[in-house]
Amino acid sequence: MSHLMNTYGRQAVAFEKGEGAWLWDTQGKRYLDALAGIAVNGLGHAHPRLVRAIADQAGKVIHTSNIYQVPLQEALATRLAAISGMDKSFFCNSGAEANEAAIKLARLYGTQKGIEEPTIIVMEKAWHGRTIATLAATGSAKASAGFGKPISGFLRVPYNNLEAIKSMVDQHPEIVAVLFEPIQGEGGIRLADVEYQQALHAFCRERGLLYMVDEVQCGIGRTGKWFGFQHTGLLPDVMTLAKGLGSGVPIGACVAAGAAAEIFQPGSHGTTFGGGPLVCAAALETLAVMEDEHLLHRASSLGDTIKSGLETALSGHPGVKEIRGHGLMMGVELDRPCAALVAQALEQGLLINVTQDTVVRLLPPLILKDEEAEQILHILVPLIKAFLTT
Repeated sequence: MSHLMNTYGRQAVAFEKGEGAWLWDTQGKRYLDALAGIAVNGLGHAHPRLVRAIADQAGKVIHTSNIYQVPLQEALATRLAAISGMDKSFFCNSGAEANEAAIKLARLYGTQKGIEEPTIIVMEKAWHGRTIATLAATGSAKASAGFGKPISGFLRVPYNNLEAIKSMVDQHPEIVAVLFEPIQGEGGIRLADVEYQQALHAFCRERGLLYMVDEVQCGIGRTGKWFGFQHTGLLPDVMTLAKGLGSGVPIGACVAAGAAAEIFQPGSHGTTFGGGPLVCAAALETLAVMEDEHLLHRASSLGDTIKSGLETALSGHPGVKEIRGHGLMMGVELDRPCAALVAQALEQGLLINVTQDTVVRLLPPLILKDEEAEQILHILVPLIKAFLTT
């Protein structure tokens, strides 16, 4: 009997070592990792510089708490400000915690303006986390089932629909912010149109609303730029990060710009573990390696290679609805549930994922080699075609 709570439908495999884009299971079988721990392992597995940075810091100090100054936390905040154009960061332990901080920041922003019940607009099929607050912001009835009535303070609109937002704001003067993902990951690799984002940004400025982007999955180089919002040239008021920021160690960040960066004051928010020396050392080294190895460019070019290969092989094929993505964040939407493909790919030595029941999701590490990108196509395309003909 397992003493673990039964919270995951795990695949029947366990990994004991990794190198680059590859993992080896406990039986010695090798797998090409096209999921990267769900967009976490941007540097792949066992990157020597990351391993060295973590080991060096572990030999110095792992944790002191935020009662004291943490120089590496200051350095990471400065680095994030430099690459984002934003101003200040709050560090936590996960994407859900980063979004929780953003929600609290928006609510405090509203109460400081005299709004008794500040409300945030969120999107259909959004995914912001599994805490009670972020679950209310998340657009998943399945994830929310059984946990009682969602907490108030959120109004939901269709993704990529500016008129729905305008109408909602006109009807609800208590709205203080809009929170959305530039690319919905769990929602099926759905991209927000650039024109939509530009118009939404302008509308938020006009109405005094916080423009908040959840980049937990699409941030840290995955789209070919440091952050997804940089494809639009628009600076958000608040951005949330996690996943790829620490290359596997648990770190999240709520980053803010302008007046939004001054809302939190001592006592407004906090965490015991957030922004500790060990995780900040890992994050700083992650960003340094990404810059030194030109991984933003690699993500863009490799993403084009894989997406083009998928389109050439699958576009117009019966059962394939759409192929979409940006950089190394891609989805192939089929016309039927396709969770069975995960186990089939696993058997062939490829790690993938299916989200929203019908979307094959690819999130390979940014250090992927050209021949490994071709190998993903070589395995995946025949699997999808065979699946659609059975």
